[in-house]
Amino acid sequence: MGEFFANVSRYPKYLITIILGVFTAALEPLMQRSSNPVTAVSLIGALISGFITIALILRAMVSPTSLA
Repeated sequence: MGEFFANVSRYPKYLITIILGVFTAALEPLMQRSSNPVTAVSLIGALISGFITIALILRAMVSPTSLA
């Protein structure tokens, strides 16, 4: 039974490793291009607009609406 829990405890480590690998693979080309000021500003703008979009979507999903 202890071996079962040892195997199950490894899955979060694999998940974190996969997520970090995907982010690294996606962000590495963007970081290489950020030496150009125009590209850096557009990347920062895209990041900010992405966060705003996610915040608005989550707020719409979570906030209760009154259907009176």
